[in-house]
Amino acid sequence: MRRADLEHLPRLPADFPLPLDVPFTTMTARREAGLSARQLTWLVDQGFLRRLLRSVYVASPVPDSLELRCAALRLVVPEDAVICDRHAGWLHGADMVLAPNEHLYVAPVCVFLPTPGRRLRNGLAASGERGFRSGDVIELYGLRVTSPLRTTWDLGRQRYGEWSLAAMDQMFRLGLFSHDELVAGVPRFRGMRWVTTLRAMVEYVDGRAESPPESVLRLRWIQAHLPTPIPQLEVYDDEGTFLARLDLGATDLPFAAEYDGDEWHSSPDQLRRDRERRALVEAETSYSIAVLRKENLFGPRADVESVLRRGVADARRRGGQPS
Repeated sequence: MRRADLEHLPRLPADFPLPLDVPFTTMTARREAGLSARQLTWLVDQGFLRRLLRSVYVASPVPDSLELRCAALRLVVPEDAVICDRHAGWLHGADMVLAPNEHLYVAPVCVFLPTPGRRLRNGLAASGERGFRSGDVIELYGLRVTSPLRTTWDLGRQRYGEWSLAAMDQMFRLGLFSHDELVAGVPRFRGMRWVTTLRAMVEYVDGRAESPPESVLRLRWIQAHLPTPIPQLEVYDDEGTFLARLDLGATDLPFAAEYDGDEWHSSPDQLRRDRERRALVEAETSYSIAVLRKENLFGPRADVESVLRRGVADARRRGGQPS
């Protein structure tokens, strides 16, 4: 089927020579439809397909579901492998545990292979060895996957605290275990790699953070030794009317901070709604709101802690409190 035959269609036609209701691999596309990697990329760019994993595609109208994700993984993961880390979190429903833009560059699937010394060398999976206890591995639609709790412990053992906390926040949002259960399991990883990060970050885990940058913002607030931050702080006027929900704020002084990522805070309509919502809060209450973007939070010029300290000091001065 020629590109020109598809350009003006809303979706792939019924006679397209590939499955339209289940995932398929690059190899299947090449063997059954003669499609090259470049042609598959064009179909993704045009919205006809979406890439689920490295070398795995599905027709765009197929809705996302746990069954679909498992079907995609079954195409590239050995039967005896255990899916772990980021992709286990993705299967459990915590999409944001994937690395930023991983849906675009599709990193290898994280799996554990039970046979000692065995590794996958096909570029589709990042494999390794680890030990499991009873209950650490469950079955999802024919796949062996680390349990939500074990996945969270594994994701918490990362080199950098901000990504450890961000991943654990996203897993905790699922509501599949308690904070007490999460904390209680930390000692079993004593002596393992990056357990010190897990031990430090687990106390801060809060499922109210709606995105990884919000988790990082909260961590920076905590590290600046400012008043206890409340994620998704609800703000009301003097008559008790709800005004807005702010990313992060304090209850004992009128200051809040919000992270504006490019995905949800860049179009003219999005920027207008943000301005109107914040102007309403500042007009109807004594709150001031600091707005931070990627350059404030990440990279060599990040100045998030100074922005937060300045905002808290200003709020204290307005309220007659010592700064």
